[in-house]
Amino acid sequence: MKERGIKKIPGCSSVEVNNVLHEFFSGEVTHIEHRELHQEVDKLIEKLKLVGYVPDTSIAFRPGLKDEDKEATLRYHSEKLAITFGLLNSPPGKTIRVVKNLRICGDCHSAAKFISLIFKRNIIIRDLHRFHHFEGGNCSCGDFW
Repeated sequence: MKERGIKKIPGCSSVEVNNVLHEFFSGEVTHIEHRELHQEVDKLIEKLKLVGYVPDTSIAFRPGLKDEDKEATLRYHSEKLAITFGLLNSPPGKTIRVVKNLRICGDCHSAAKFISLIFKRNIIIRDLHRFHHFEGGNCSCGDFW
């Protein structure tokens, strides 16, 4: 794509916490707060794995990447950053609402289902095509999007 001058649109997710809108970009590590947030995402992913979450590395398309590198690429997608921020900075039981500029990937969709289950939170993600309402480990789209 680079050879042809095509640039990929970066994934961006926003979440409102305490009446302040916070934006996150996939893979972003520019501020100290984001490095700390990445550490929290790491902890979250480990909790998800304990209840059956398996990262879907088949959707990481970069040629030559090892599986662990593919997993790291998926781990810091913008919606996971936004959801983690919402979990850390809002009271238990409060719905987390995320708006994403692109379509949610299958891995983030799966992770959001597990997060809604183990943290007992409703999560609403508005992606490019529809609203996804995650509750109790299920999504309103019925896994069809």
